[in-house]
Amino acid sequence: MQKFFNTAGPVNQDEHYKLDPLSRFDLEDIEFLIAQKKYFIMYAPRQTGKTSCLLALREYLNSQDDYFALYINVEAGQAYRNNIDAVQRVIIKEIEEQLKQSDIPLKNNDIYEPESLYGFSYVRDFVANLCRMLSKPLVLMIDEIDALVGDSLISVLRQIRAGYTSRPESFPQSIILCGVRDVKDYRIHTSGQDIITGGSAFNIKARSLKLGNFTIEDCENLYLEHTKETGQIFEEDCFPLVWEYTEGQPWLVNALGFEITFEMKKNRDRSVHITPQMIKSAKENLIMRRETHLDQLSDKLKEERVHNVISYLLASSDQAVGGSNDDIEYVMDLGLITKEVGSNYRISNAIYKEVIPRELTLSIQGSMTEDRLWYLNPDGRLNMEKLMQGFQNFFRKNSESWIERFDYKEAGPQLLMQAYLQRIVNGGGFINREYGLGMMRTDLHVQFPYGDNQWQEEVIELKIIHDSYEQTLAKGLTQTSAYIDKCGTADGHLVIFNRDTDTSWDEKITYNLHHFQGKDIHVWGM
Repeated sequence: MQKFFNTAGPVNQDEHYKLDPLSRFDLEDIEFLIAQKKYFIMYAPRQTGKTSCLLALREYLNSQDDYFALYINVEAGQAYRNNIDAVQRVIIKEIEEQLKQSDIPLKNNDIYEPESLYGFSYVRDFVANLCRMLSKPLVLMIDEIDALVGDSLISVLRQIRAGYTSRPESFPQSIILCGVRDVKDYRIHTSGQDIITGGSAFNIKARSLKLGNFTIEDCENLYLEHTKETGQIFEEDCFPLVWEYTEGQPWLVNALGFEITFEMKKNRDRSVHITPQMIKSAKENLIMRRETHLDQLSDKLKEERVHNVISYLLASSDQAVGGSNDDIEYVMDLGLITKEVGSNYRISNAIYKEVIPRELTLSIQGSMTEDRLWYLNPDGRLNMEKLMQGFQNFFRKNSESWIERFDYKEAGPQLLMQAYLQRIVNGGGFINREYGLGMMRTDLHVQFPYGDNQWQEEVIELKIIHDSYEQTLAKGLTQTSAYIDKCGTADGHLVIFNRDTDTSWDEKITYNLHHFQGKDIHVWGM
């Protein structure tokens, strides 16, 4: 069977290219926690490889002599929401099914003993009875724990807490709760409309371990698994580009690999070398198709806690993030933003940087009537002056009504500009985006194909007046000049948005050419 890059469900070593799941966390640290009879959390964003790691850990522990390890997934209980009894029976049924598929020996097969189960402690009693029927301590891994909601989630967490003191003879030696978020971030809405935090419902947690992304070496090694299997070569410049686009997010790395080597039909001929341009095209294909993983981002963007953070990033604000530090940590745990030591918060990778503004402006892009042909020179290059003048006219006529349609009104001008540009460059061009809290700017690097495999590159810097026009202009010229140097373009465009409602449009709509630090910078007022 030919192997392929995995984009759905746990890794199967016979079917998928893979990295060793046990290498993705500190195995020694986990063994130490288990030996100390600790209950702990493993969490990471969706489609990061949590389940694959848990299954590999289960196999590893069962190959040793100290414990029995059992994995269960409780996501099916989500459908029953606050029906505690139904959710508990789902969990018990899942344990029974997993036991049947395991090699764990029991003293007898009748572990259910219904007469011993009563009230709202079915799970605790069932698990306690199971542990008493094992010849070694049990390590129980509960995946998708945060898929449970409301009263049911509280009940399960408190039953685990109630059995904690009976370990290991009558309750698991160690329990690993696995989900998208750390337990302290749970905001549990009960049927009585009370809000209970996960930390108060599960105060026996010893540690919270976050599963990280692939390293740049991991990305290259995973792709080289394909080369070993098929002989197909990735040109060396492909690997830095894969890292730039994904920064190691496991689903993105695998999805790009699958798109390049299987979905792009001409590359199924394994004699074809994979080039950086193919990587760029594969990235664009994933975004345009709105693959499931990327489509899920739109739901997250609707959450208030996410909005509080992302809106300020997109608006390039120097203000403090709305909400609390918990909001920032929550959005980081979701994998949407990141922060290196000594740097600003930023969106986690280049693909997310493109997906987020596209998702927020999708309906508006579809309503725009602008045609790329209006802005093309005879040689196929974009006429940037004509394009920017067109956006000035569009912004003057439509911005007030269209920005009101955005959920992210704080970043309305920047999003509208990006939607307009996206409409023009779709079908071959690319927009690379840079924005971050405290930068007070949005950097756009437009790459547009023309002629015989040639690329036009344009720099556009977006700023909103926060102090005075003169101060904003001075900072903007310096920042645009630096961005021109970074991208290696001949000149650049600086767009300054004036959101003062007392200023007339005739005063806002301006154009000036500045010769700054040896560069031509076109300054457009909006």
